[in-house]
Amino acid sequence: MTSTTFRIGGDLEVRRLGFGAMQLPTEPAADREASIAVARRAVELGVTLIDTAHLYGGGANEELLAEGLNPYPEGLIITTKVGVARSTETGEWGLDARPSVLRAQVDDALRRLRVERLELLQLHRIDPETPLADQLGTLRELQTEGKIGRIGLSEVTVAELEQAREVIDVVSVQNRYNVLDREHEPVLTACEAAGIAFLPWRPVAWGTSGERAEIAAVATELDASPTQVTLAWLLGHSPVMLPIPGTSRIDHLEENLAAEHLQLPSSHRDRLDQLTERTTA
Repeated sequence: MTSTTFRIGGDLEVRRLGFGAMQLPTEPAADREASIAVARRAVELGVTLIDTAHLYGGGANEELLAEGLNPYPEGLIITTKVGVARSTETGEWGLDARPSVLRAQVDDALRRLRVERLELLQLHRIDPETPLADQLGTLRELQTEGKIGRIGLSEVTVAELEQAREVIDVVSVQNRYNVLDREHEPVLTACEAAGIAFLPWRPVAWGTSGERAEIAAVATELDASPTQVTLAWLLGHSPVMLPIPGTSRIDHLEENLAAEHLQLPSSHRDRLDQLTERTTA
């Protein structure tokens, strides 16, 4: 049986199948109420890891989660990301991990989420315009100050992960990954070797019609949905995999979380494993 839990950093236990809050609308009022209902239903169904970011509405997504879930039930972890900011001159979003920006965004996240410490904070992207030592050093300082419990990274290469681990204790990596998109397989392998949680964003596969047909065929044979098949494949593919599928609908949420109970027979898993090989051949 595939384990349903994972200890991030060796001590922070979460349910492996989490929830990504990016798709939750924060306005207008009717949509906001529906979003809160989805977040609350996720917690009712046992989700203990919810992913958000400063980028999602400039903090509006964080405020939404706090409004709907605070006071937080014991064991619920809301992880957020910093390091992307909107230019005051152009209004465009871009990478910005200067120490002052990271500090401000962490303080804003603490206020918006109504917590004294962010148990898991991830750097949204490595900013090529800011020395990596400054970015990671700032996060390490915030950790020492008690504002951050654990630090993760997003969209990194194996080399970047190794470089970062020389400065900080990296407990999670959030890279794009699904059954049809395994570009970051080497990063996943590195995370497995180090016991680092791997949170795939865009975990549900979107591929060519033929590949979708193969997934649909497996789903039909197992009396499941294609989405459940792709999520079950992720959970079985690696013990450090923590998928965070997002949705703004309760029925889709319930469908996603039911994937935890879907066990893929080896013959079906083998068929899915071969999809990327055909894609990259």
